[in-house]
Amino acid sequence: MNFGYSKADYEALTQLEKLFIMKAYENKTVEQTTYIRNAVLNAVSNALRKKNKRFVDLWKKAQKPLDKEKAQVDLSVVLETEKKEGKDWVSRIYEANGMQPPKREEVTDG
Repeated sequence: MNFGYSKADYEALTQLEKLFIMKAYENKTVEQTTYIRNAVLNAVSNALRKKNKRFVDLWKKAQKPLDKEKAQVDLSVVLETEKKEGKDWVSRIYEANGMQPPKREEVTDG
């Protein structure tokens, strides 16, 4: 197998280092085989799915955890902007994207 070592470099490795390299190669092979197995299983299950049933995604999207410090900074910037300029910035974003801002109905008691 070619790991990018010359013969002299490989012979300079200790037996323990060679074992670590082989274990890393084994882990890589197992990981790649698992990915292939999952892809084939997913493809077969999608091909044999019942009518009008959704496809099963191979990779599930996971939401990244919220960075609370960044969220606090972002919120303070938004609140400061709203104090200075009002809430007109929202409608300007809609206009810049060529969209109509949503119209909310007023809720009245009675």
